[in-house]
Amino acid sequence: MARTLSKAPLSPTLRQPKTSGRPLVRNCSVDRTLTILSDAWSFLVLREVYLGARRFDQVQSVLHMPRSTLSARLAQLVQAKVLSRVPLADSARFEYRLTERGFDLYLVMLAMLRFGDDWLADGKPPPLRLVHATCGHECHPETICSACREPVNAHRVVYRDGPGAGTSHATAMPQRRRSGGVETFERGRPSSVSRTLGILADRWTFLVVREMFFGVRRFDVMQERLGIATNILTDRLNRLVSQNILKRVKYQDVPERYEYKLTAAGQDLYLPLIQMLRWGDKWLDHKKPLILKHLDCGKDFEPIIACDHCRQALDPHHMRYHLTYGKLRKDHPPALLAADDE
Repeated sequence: MARTLSKAPLSPTLRQPKTSGRPLVRNCSVDRTLTILSDAWSFLVLREVYLGARRFDQVQSVLHMPRSTLSARLAQLVQAKVLSRVPLADSARFEYRLTERGFDLYLVMLAMLRFGDDWLADGKPPPLRLVHATCGHECHPETICSACREPVNAHRVVYRDGPGAGTSHATAMPQRRRSGGVETFERGRPSSVSRTLGILADRWTFLVVREMFFGVRRFDVMQERLGIATNILTDRLNRLVSQNILKRVKYQDVPERYEYKLTAAGQDLYLPLIQMLRWGDKWLDHKKPLILKHLDCGKDFEPIIACDHCRQALDPHHMRYHLTYGKLRKDHPPALLAADDE
């Protein structure tokens, strides 16, 4: 999504005025994915399902989130066909199972986990160690190019408009207060995904970071592109600076003017974002708004999450894990995503 992180020129279609309703914004599969996931709680509910939770009380006992909030997030994930709600035999209760869409979102989680391991561990061992059952080795997921199978980074990818490029009305989202940050999300278990979500705690923050990868660096341009309120944008930019994802750089003395640039950590957030883009392109019944090209091989590509040992694409069903803290709860299956197959 970055033109080698240089400033991307605004397309004329992105300067259309607001209509009487919602503003017009860039078509984007990342935005569409986030519309489904909605907030950090949705990611964490999914994380518990990936760790083997099937029932409402299993998820709630780990996350300690309000029951009404959990009910709403589960219903939303079912409506989006990420989870299915399955009645238990001889019972009025239900359990939740991953659909094919839900399994594929696991690859987004792996990209977020790798970011948390690399940048947010404070020198401590990661809370969870992954094992790739196919090769039997400990696995550190990496993003590679589908064409040349070499690692991808933001500086070596360019984009062009795809057949779904253009603008559409911004999705109406419920107004929710921001959650309390990483402490809130780690109440139930330490997690590199939780730590990543402590930074990217809501949809607006994701979209601000996305605009940075489109080359947008200045406040007024970002506000126009996103259709975001001034106070919300100010808050998100200040938080990203304090968390060392962005840095604020003066580009003019009289009058003083500043722009925002990605730090090294911020540049690595490109990998979770292009996984969301891939997932949205695949599952949300829209033509691709963007096509990515890998400069190292000169070919269009899809971002693949691969095992750093055997370099094979990771299949959620073939992943296992070991916790580096405490003990796994007894009512959770011991193998990640394998419970349905055992």
